[in-house]
Amino acid sequence: MFRRLLNKVVKLTSKSAPTNMAADQTGDVVPSSLSAKVVGSFAYLTVRDRLPTILTKVIDTIHRNKNKFFEEYGQEGIQAEKQTISLLSKLRNELQTDKPILALTDDLEDTDSWNRYLQRQQGQCGGQEAVSWFKSPWLYVECYMYRRIREALWLNPPISGYDVFSEGKTRSFFESQQAIIALCTYFEAFDNKTGDISKNQLREYFNKLLQVCLWGNKCDLSISAGVDNSQKISPIDSLLALQKFILVDDSDAVWSTLISARQQRQSGKRSSCRVDFVLDNAGFELVTDLVLADFLVSSGLAGEVRFHGKSFPWFVSDVTAEDFHWTIRQTMAANHRWMSQRGLRWQQYVKEGVWSYHDHPFWTQPNEFCDMAADAPDLYAALQVADLLLFKGDLNYRKLAGDRDWDHTVDFDTALRGFGPGPLCSLRTLKANIQVGLQPGQGSKLTSQDPHWMTCGKYAVIQFYSPNSDRRD
Repeated sequence: MFRRLLNKVVKLTSKSAPTNMAADQTGDVVPSSLSAKVVGSFAYLTVRDRLPTILTKVIDTIHRNKNKFFEEYGQEGIQAEKQTISLLSKLRNELQTDKPILALTDDLEDTDSWNRYLQRQQGQCGGQEAVSWFKSPWLYVECYMYRRIREALWLNPPISGYDVFSEGKTRSFFESQQAIIALCTYFEAFDNKTGDISKNQLREYFNKLLQVCLWGNKCDLSISAGVDNSQKISPIDSLLALQKFILVDDSDAVWSTLISARQQRQSGKRSSCRVDFVLDNAGFELVTDLVLADFLVSSGLAGEVRFHGKSFPWFVSDVTAEDFHWTIRQTMAANHRWMSQRGLRWQQYVKEGVWSYHDHPFWTQPNEFCDMAADAPDLYAALQVADLLLFKGDLNYRKLAGDRDWDHTVDFDTALRGFGPGPLCSLRTLKANIQVGLQPGQGSKLTSQDPHWMTCGKYAVIQFYSPNSDRRD
């Protein structure tokens, strides 16, 4: 009942809305989007400092590889390097001087949708001000920067397909080797007794691997602006100490969803149980995702796992198809028995179709996920088939909740604003100033203890919603 009343409150007329509320494209009144308008806010500091730093590192990476481009492509490669750097330097200047956002000029499959989104932003401004870096929604301009990086490369063949973030992702994987070995060794203990394990033991393994998957999200190179953020210690050994920093823990609901799906399969009501991972970072975090997915298949909790990643390099460390398959190959080739064995198992899953990787243009667009059913109905329909959707990381959470200035006590499902292709869970360490679903007073208490609790990566949530239940009423 509370949620239904709150939904009515959210649909106030714009005349009676508070100053932090704004009408969206549907006419509903919702909290304003986070933006760099607020001087000193995390969004402001991101646009002012972190995004230019990332662009500078991208420019430096391209310049440092000019000899490689020359060896592979001759003088044409050198010319492409110079022209790409020129476009990226221009982009950095536009950002730092708050210039208007420009339409894309390439001819890729998502160009028209990006330019339509710009027109939508211009319409919402009503001609009052330009759509620009510091005045427009933070989610939009941050996504736009990465799409402009892709444009700069695409317009300059033969280096169009170069991954400017590959070096950092590779380094993060290798610098996390000891943690990966510890995790694979832990999983081997489970694998050796899969056929002789009690339900309580299975639940204990699930809880630990779910939490490892959660805390793996701390390794986010877009937040550290590319600075080393790899995992150096055993993730299993850290779990007990980290437990108190999980602000919302809906792991019981996640477990119940998996058990219910398995029971329906066993009773013949469905042929298989499918879990979808909407991935975030490559490196150690991706390994934690793969280990959890391996557990779900090995335990019989899932018969199929689909991984959804990005179609081009995105937010410094996000997973692309190349990252996904490279990680499995590197794990197979590891000079450690249990790590190599995991890689061989994962490759077999891929070969047999138990695991599969998918990308879609929607994942690399600035839309809130509540737009998906209308703007990417094919993707929405594909997600509806899954029995459980696991959304990894901060950017996915921002898109789930719309990156808006919600009160911390607003229910998660209210912030989703109709997005619910199936039972879903956000596994996220907090690195942006948005968080919903907290208990009354919990947010203010955290603020008094640590003013940066929403952005420091110290806290986390396992937050669940199912369109088939009214769990919080």
